[in-house]
Amino acid sequence: MLHTPRPGARVDTERFGGGREVRGLKAAEDLGVWQPGLAPCRPAATPRPARGMSGRGEAGLVCQEITVPMCKGIGYNLTYMPNQFNHDTQDEAGLEVHQFWPLVEIQCSPDLRFFLCSMYTPICLPDYTKPLPPCRSVCERAKAGCSPIMQQYGFAWPERMSCDSLPVLGDTEVLCMGYNHTEATTLPPFFGKPTRPAKDTAKNLTTGQVVNCAMPCYQPYFTQDEKTFATFWIGLWSILCFLSTSTTVATFLIDMERFKYPERPIIFLSACYLFVSVGYIVRLVAGHANVACNPEHHHIHYETTGPALCTVVFLLLYFFGMASSIWWVILSLTWFLAAGMKWGNEAIASYAQYFHLAAWLIPSAKSIAVLALSSVDGDPVAGVCYVGNQSLENLRGFVLAPLVVYLFTGSLFLLAGFVSLFRIRSVIKQGGTKTDKLEKLMIRIGIFTVLYTVPATIVIACYIYEQHNREAWEQAQNCSCPGDPHRPKPDYAVFMLKYFMCLVVGITSGVWIWSGKTLDSWRRFTARCCRPRKPAAAAAYGEASPALAGRTVLPSMASYHKQVPLSHV
Repeated sequence: MLHTPRPGARVDTERFGGGREVRGLKAAEDLGVWQPGLAPCRPAATPRPARGMSGRGEAGLVCQEITVPMCKGIGYNLTYMPNQFNHDTQDEAGLEVHQFWPLVEIQCSPDLRFFLCSMYTPICLPDYTKPLPPCRSVCERAKAGCSPIMQQYGFAWPERMSCDSLPVLGDTEVLCMGYNHTEATTLPPFFGKPTRPAKDTAKNLTTGQVVNCAMPCYQPYFTQDEKTFATFWIGLWSILCFLSTSTTVATFLIDMERFKYPERPIIFLSACYLFVSVGYIVRLVAGHANVACNPEHHHIHYETTGPALCTVVFLLLYFFGMASSIWWVILSLTWFLAAGMKWGNEAIASYAQYFHLAAWLIPSAKSIAVLALSSVDGDPVAGVCYVGNQSLENLRGFVLAPLVVYLFTGSLFLLAGFVSLFRIRSVIKQGGTKTDKLEKLMIRIGIFTVLYTVPATIVIACYIYEQHNREAWEQAQNCSCPGDPHRPKPDYAVFMLKYFMCLVVGITSGVWIWSGKTLDSWRRFTARCCRPRKPAAAAAYGEASPALAGRTVLPSMASYHKQVPLSHV
């Protein structure tokens, strides 16, 4: 039964069905709720008479029984039209409010149904003409529970239902409706997992300590705009990395003799980043969901070795990513052998087969182990397949630990090589010889060292940040308290920094070939390609002439073709 305040009376709490309350102080003047972009509510307007009228307000407000199915039994049974959204009939209001039915059905917030109905079918009291909007706290609880799910599917909370436009609970000027605080506020955000398994599986997926809970296809922590920018960000740097590394590798192919040990590992490092960039470009072309997501259950890949597209992207990123780290160690080792141990180019090159064996065999063994253990999983931010995105043990064992070992080992060789170079420089200076070339070499080595070690260190730091906080993020997402401002959430900038640093080394690897010699190499190559070829007979004669020049008796040009046919030279 509804209790209505007497005109001009002070009201502390008015209770009606379902435990809902009307709180506040009755206003002296006619106030309504302002919605952005809309006209203010018209509680004193005189709508057309409607069927089911149970009473008439003091200023001609017509009350009618609620006929919208979703709003029946909401705690009150009378409403008026038009509402604040200018719906003239309940049929119009019902068509719009029922668009929110899926959110009501999954119970993202128990406040949502009451909040929507109080907006679309506002309560009507026969002897009270002013509007009774929902309290701001009701709107905020409904928004906190349901807005993350709406954002997950690309929808924003409607501006016309802005919580800031609603009165605060306890306002001394405007009455509002609200829940008892003893009732539940919001349910945990909904994770998109299948309602029924499409096939039996022995894997028990666990996310945030919740069994049979899977991470959705797209990262639930970030907004739609952030997800869109992440795709653009990764695509931009992967394309730039591809262009830089392909130029470096092509320069090596047209002039191999120019790049000898100890500098040659830079070329193989660039080649590795070329394939890493191809992995990201494949994701860019194929799409996030086609690479990283399970098409059957619409969640991210967990502990898998397929499908084929996911496996290909994993191999491009993981195998060549780890191979690039090993080539960095080999580069540091060869610099140390040349500077510290005084090895020549030929001596270092004699061990090239062992360098290649280590650089390709170790990543192969690790990649095979990951595939054998079905440890490939999807990255809900980048949309690629890698290892350790959903398992902290795999992240520590297959990614973090190897990267730390490679960076530490390479840094030791580099440090020892620099110490030796400084000693050589001191000895040369004492002998009165110029050290310009040596100093230029040291500067180039130093620049390239910074351009590799800094990004590699930042990538490791990002992985440490992720493995340290991921469990807290998942638990907070599964069992959320929307009103808590300190709710754990990943830093978007850290993820974007990680992907940038994973590709920037490929871009900066071209520093080593940025010189006039590179231009000369390409100039000679284009000249060879554009130069017209000699006829076959003339070319063969040119090759035969030097061999015949050593004879004591030179035949005449007329008899040469008879005595020594070209086919016999």
